[in-house]
Amino acid sequence: MRILHTSDWHLGQHFMGKSREAEHRAFCAWLIGQVREHAVDAVIIAGDVFDSGAPPSYAREQYNRFIVELRESGAALVVLGGNHDSVAMLEESRALLEYLDTRVIAAVAEDPAQQLLVLPRRDGHPGALLCAIPFIRPRDVLGSQAGQSAQDKQQALQLAIQAHYRTLYTLAEEKRTELDVRLPIVATGHLTTVGASASESVREIYVGTLEAFPTSAFPAADYIALGHIHRPQNVGGLEHIRYCGSPIPLSFDEARQTKEVLLVDLDESGLRAVTPLPVPRFQPLQSVAGSLAELSETLAEAAREGSDERPVWLEVLVRTDDYLSDIQLRVEKLCEGLPVEVLRTRRERGNAQAGLSSEARETLDELSAEEVFEQRLAGETLDDPLRERLTGLYRQVVAELQEERP
Repeated sequence: MRILHTSDWHLGQHFMGKSREAEHRAFCAWLIGQVREHAVDAVIIAGDVFDSGAPPSYAREQYNRFIVELRESGAALVVLGGNHDSVAMLEESRALLEYLDTRVIAAVAEDPAQQLLVLPRRDGHPGALLCAIPFIRPRDVLGSQAGQSAQDKQQALQLAIQAHYRTLYTLAEEKRTELDVRLPIVATGHLTTVGASASESVREIYVGTLEAFPTSAFPAADYIALGHIHRPQNVGGLEHIRYCGSPIPLSFDEARQTKEVLLVDLDESGLRAVTPLPVPRFQPLQSVAGSLAELSETLAEAAREGSDERPVWLEVLVRTDDYLSDIQLRVEKLCEGLPVEVLRTRRERGNAQAGLSSEARETLDELSAEEVFEQRLAGETLDDPLRERLTGLYRQVVAELQEERP
């Protein structure tokens, strides 16, 4: 059985005013080619197919086109909902897509048996059992209880998620016995695990409760295909628990990462091999830094990746302690004639005095939403308990908005 593990496509993402449509279109075409070349039996998308719960029409069209083209390749498809995805939107075409050999698990089902899938090989015979677990929203597995502390909520959510995995794994073992075939068992997940390394584009999805799920709480599946973290990595040094990462860089701190999808080979004895397939870079993206004197050479070096048709998208970090009101203009001057496009210019915060003098001149583009909130709190005289409570409430509101409930 050969599975291709991918996740975190974020179709429809706009990156600092730039559409990623062309990159995603190129990636989908490349992925179909890999499925054909490597005779993949099934593709798993482990969450965050879309960037938001209300993706633009071109992103939905891209999703549908991929499903049709993948079916022509002979591979089955399993789509798991992520924290960015709208449950209602993914489920609206679920019944129809089953006729195209696509199974959609957008959220935790009332009957866990609906999340246990038999993955077919290309010859139609069963190849693996899949515990298809999407992003688990706390309300899907927990009831609200008055008087719980933050620690109590964290522990309750971890135990509830662990119980859901255990239930699905038990069903898989029973199904394997019923089929009387020694099939490998695969599980999925869309969450943060202990020890996983994230990037600035990854949202905290269990704000105020579960920070990270321990690897010891996973069942003894032969392979666990994870999504949510954008940097490819195995978890806790374990070969069989993997994040494949996003196929394109979704933030500037991902610009230097090698993006990949994973070929997973299994047989009746379990996991045989995991083979990374590096994803080509369809849009040059770089983050460069230096003083104004150093940037001339640095920008020229970065420009070598670009062309007039496809300029390099740049983040420029200017390292200087002296506040200059025309940094943006100076950087633009340095870029004249180069196949680059500066999407963000930032100043490196220098010594305390320089930081204070420039703080008021920082733009929203240089700050995260939480940094804006923290600066607003800093302008008030508040005791520590109230400050912590307001911060917790703010994060809770942000999490609910990001969840984009249907």
